[in-house]
Amino acid sequence: MSQLQLKPFGTTGKVHQVTPASAGWRYVGFSLYRLRPGETAAEATGSDEVILVMIEGKAAFTAAGQDWGLLGERMNVFEKTPPHSLYVPPGQDWRAVAETACTIAVCAAPGKGNYPARRLGPDGITLTERGSGCNLRLVNNIAMEMHDVCDSLLVTEVYTPAGNWSSYPSHRHDEDDFPRITYLEETYYHRLNPGDGFAFQRVYTDDGQFDEVMAVKDGDVVLVPRGHHPCGAPYGFELYYLNVMAGPRRNWRFVADPAVEFLMK
Repeated sequence: MSQLQLKPFGTTGKVHQVTPASAGWRYVGFSLYRLRPGETAAEATGSDEVILVMIEGKAAFTAAGQDWGLLGERMNVFEKTPPHSLYVPPGQDWRAVAETACTIAVCAAPGKGNYPARRLGPDGITLTERGSGCNLRLVNNIAMEMHDVCDSLLVTEVYTPAGNWSSYPSHRHDEDDFPRITYLEETYYHRLNPGDGFAFQRVYTDDGQFDEVMAVKDGDVVLVPRGHHPCGAPYGFELYYLNVMAGPRRNWRFVADPAVEFLMK
């Protein structure tokens, strides 16, 4: 199995943990909790800012000295309703107590303390179509560049219908040359419907010296340190992924693989 593909290391509690040190990069952190009713997750943000995304279920949150009440609405991620999320700045604590079985994503990147804690969604998040034909997918933008809510993080959800492609035409964001392209590390948290299916993700560079193809399963995380990174959902299996990106600047600029650049026009 590729070193870029991470399997859950448990079934309850914290089941994924990616740090810059473990990934061999500088910016993006990602953790995932799967909690049973009454169970608790709690962390300190330290020097990072975090966005907590309620993937599924409901939990009561306290963070940054405030009680945020019950967050979460959809009980299955494939309901496609807008997610409830919470931004927590650096130097703060957060705590979640599960009211139902729930899945909580912890998206992290270096913070500067310029933004206060706040709810992100579900208000203001609209499921939006991107692409067409077999490249159609549906996007919930949680904290992308147009949202002035944090220092470093870019976070979005993508639903790829069965038989379609996503993160395609193949593109990369692995150079710090704004405005042509930005350097952004990225994680993908994958889910599948039905859950016993699979999808494909390829991570590769233009020169062919780096080329990994993975059959991802429900609950896998894929690391994208550099290169192009398209996904394909086989007929019969719908693909969801949560993207977390961060780099030296909070802008998403990319260039396409020359072989498929004509598809961008």
